[in-house]
Amino acid sequence: MTLTCLEKASLVVLAALGLRFLLRVSILVWKKLIGPSFGFGIDLRTQGKWAVITGSTSGIGKAYAEQLAEKGLSIVLVSRTQAKLEQVAAEIKQRYGVEVRIVEADLTEGQVAYTRIAKATEELEIAVVVNNAGASYDHPDLFNNISEGCLTEILQLNVAAVTGVARALLPQLFERRKGVLINISSALAVIPSPYLSVYAASKAYVLKLSYDLAAEAEPYGVTVQCVTPGPVATKMSKIKKPTWMAPKPEEFVKASLKTIGLELCTTGYQPHFLLTAFIHGLQCICEKGALWLTSKIICNIRNRALKKDKKRTTGSTKGADSIREHQLSLDK
Repeated sequence: MTLTCLEKASLVVLAALGLRFLLRVSILVWKKLIGPSFGFGIDLRTQGKWAVITGSTSGIGKAYAEQLAEKGLSIVLVSRTQAKLEQVAAEIKQRYGVEVRIVEADLTEGQVAYTRIAKATEELEIAVVVNNAGASYDHPDLFNNISEGCLTEILQLNVAAVTGVARALLPQLFERRKGVLINISSALAVIPSPYLSVYAASKAYVLKLSYDLAAEAEPYGVTVQCVTPGPVATKMSKIKKPTWMAPKPEEFVKASLKTIGLELCTTGYQPHFLLTAFIHGLQCICEKGALWLTSKIICNIRNRALKKDKKRTTGSTKGADSIREHQLSLDK
């Protein structure tokens, strides 16, 4: 049987597409399963002695500090509250036996804070910087309803501070020609996020900055990674009970650290990858359907938060009324 030129060309195209598909699947399996499972990521202990973590007194930041201390790295904790810094530093010293330093710095102060961090770490051999400090909405809401103070804090921490801390510490890593910068973004940066628009946009900035910094840093032997977590049971997310989809910070960070050197941008946690992949697949099939689904989920979160606020307000009012009534009865 003789094939026509068109049939031959079609077979070549199909073969090329098949090979491309297999290659993409192989790379995905390597990055998501084989590489992390068998420890093919970067051993951070080879990058230096110290880890610097911003927003390190709770949630994901504290989990990074603990996990890196467990690996034997000395820790620099950066946060705005001295008492919390001292408490976490004492816990890490006692549990892991590593050296811990603290830097009290309010990153909303801008360059003053970045300079303070740079000065406190200038003589340290930094292995990894975790740019974790950030801010979000109290609860999902319309753009017009968000206070100026909230918007300012989100932009100052999620955009300006991520940039400022990177600019303050990257030169040392470039000079030593090794080290890792981890920027914490969010899955909301890559999926539809109505009612969280400014937060999501600020995290999209972190994603774009990380991609381009990674290209600049690679010739100097420095690794830049962006982490885009989905829901994690932290104080910021207001998720109290961990689930398979919303893990404890410790579980999330343990999985995320295994991806360093394997993925430039990662969700860090496999269920979060499945979540974003599902939304992206739905967008390809029906963009409006994906937007409707995410809007509905976020609106449900908003409604629950508003109900809690209403109950809290009602309870406070009743409490105040009962106190006033008791006071009146005493006066009589």
